[in-house]
Amino acid sequence: MRVWKLMVKLTIYYLVVTAVVITVATLYPSVQNYLPIGGAEALIGGVKPDDPLVAIEIGAPRVNNFLGSLFWLTIAEVGALLTILPVSWTYMACRDRKEYDQSLVETIIILPIAVTAIVVIVHNSLALAFSLAGIVGGVRFRNTLKSSGDALYILLAIGIGLSAGIGAIEIAVVMSVFFNYVFLLLWANDYGGIKGTHRYLRNNKPTESEVKADSP
Repeated sequence: MRVWKLMVKLTIYYLVVTAVVITVATLYPSVQNYLPIGGAEALIGGVKPDDPLVAIEIGAPRVNNFLGSLFWLTIAEVGALLTILPVSWTYMACRDRKEYDQSLVETIIILPIAVTAIVVIVHNSLALAFSLAGIVGGVRFRNTLKSSGDALYILLAIGIGLSAGIGAIEIAVVMSVFFNYVFLLLWANDYGGIKGTHRYLRNNKPTESEVKADSP
């Protein structure tokens, strides 16, 4: 029951956010010039094989002044935050007390915000990219994740930040939606669990340890 309630909550959240964005863009058409969307088209189109170092254009040609740039970056950051927020709900719902890590929840929410700004800084400069790699390499991050599945949340948070940073927030939304619903469906059906595998092994006799594990 908790899974379905969360699915309903996620569905309402995605629909409300989408409706608000469409309404604002309809009432104020000029805002469309500052929306960090459309970058997926450039990515899917691909980069020419003979020039792999061509920079990815963010795709905001109407942004040509300080206030416009600040407004675009603010929308990108807010978009990254709104996209990652429901992912944190999924984490909090699927983890028990032993596996739960509050610092990871905070990291999941903050990481896309940081990555979005970093991508804007380095996306068009190899020198800045290598400088950032050197700085990150000089800092030692020592943190052991309580569950191997937690790495998926970190990876998704980075992906959402990258998408927002290059003006392709639509990719971040698709990632967030698919991740949440697929993860919840797998969790609800206990896919891959020992008990769940018995229906695929009907011709095999369960071992004594499996019988004890299944008994209440």
